Amino acid sequence: MDAERKVLIQERHDAVVLLRLNRPEARNALSPELREQLAAALRRNDADPSVRCIVIAGHDEHFAAGADIAQLSERELADLLQEAGGASLWEVLAACRTPLIAAVSGYALGGGCELALACDMIVASETAQFGQPEIRLGIIPGGGGTQRLARVIGKQRTMELVLTGRRIPAEEAQRLGFVNRVAPADRWLEEALDLAQTVARRAPLAARLAKDAVLAADELPLSAGLAHERRLFELAMATEDRREGTRAFLEKRPARFVGR
Repeated sequence: MDAERKVLIQERHDAVVLLRLNRPEARNALSPELREQLAAALRRNDADPSVRCIVIAGHDEHFAAGADIAQLSERELADLLQEAGGASLWEVLAACRTPLIAAVSGYALGGGCELALACDMIVASETAQFGQPEIRLGIIPGGGGTQRLARVIGKQRTMELVLTGRRIPAEEAQRLGFVNRVAPADRWLEEALDLAQTVARRAPLAARLAKDAVLAADELPLSAGLAHERRLFELAMATEDRREGTRAFLEKRPARFVGR
């Protein structure tokens, strides 16, 4: 428990869970311990029906600076192949059904940028900087950076960022399309939590189905994606929340969604 409190802090804000990376002395570098604890926290909260949105955040100066370079310099290929923590975090992120928001202030570099990209939305402080600088270390992104960036900003722009290792500020990241909102430096976490609370007030089953449908657009051709969306729509139509939502609209009152 002491180790968990040291490297990962969990806070509850009604139906929103905030997970804060807490290795400030290492710029929130994604050590194996932090990756394993973050993956465990995501699994635990994703399985809790009372959790309707998850926010992942760091600190004012650092979201996450990627891999721990000191540890990375000592690792051989055999060590990498035997390590499950790194790969499992990305798998857990990809499988998470609960909407995820990255709240980014300061540096989000390498694995930190990949962590933000693996979330469903990104709220960034005006101080935030994003980048995939792995090329400077003689390696390439290994947590989905090349794939997710290319799907969001296109091949040419991704090639430039990956092949040069250039950092980009929050406003440029927003223009490129992978940051949703840029917030003042003293409001970045509040803005992310406000967005999360808005998501949490929506019908939770519909939110999970909507997330599934949007993510399928990256994986499926249009005809298959449309068929998948239709199946999910039919599931949503069968829920109590759909009946409550339509009644509340007609009665001009707030809906009381229960997740059934």
